[in-house]
Amino acid sequence: QVQLVESGGGLVQPGGSLRLSCAASGSIYSIFVMGWYRQAPGKQREVVATISGAGNTNYADSAKGRFTISRDNAKKTVYLQMNNLKPEDTAVYYCNYRGAAGYWGQGTQVTVSS
Repeated sequence: QVQLVESGGGLVQPGGSLRLSCAASGSIYSIFVMGWYRQAPGKQREVVATISGAGNTNYADSAKGRFTISRDNAKKTVYLQMNNLKPEDTAVYYCNYRGAAGYWGQGTQVTVSS
């Protein structure tokens, strides 16, 4: 059984920063991709960033240059450092293991507002 628990969300002003963490437990294998997705009200869930077991990263265009995804395989944890946050980054952020057909966390709310 796999469990993913996100933390680190909250309310931040535009231009601010947040660091999301996702602690995984259970049968987690470092070879598989992990990622962060988000869903804003009234919109579909979208990928923000992914990272392979080897550390190769991919970012949505909206995240490039502002967000950084990383993982610590020993701790079974994936992070998302978000800088220069914008109101349009407001969403529930979800941790994912093994892609869309894989496992999801419960989500953490990120609100960017003055």
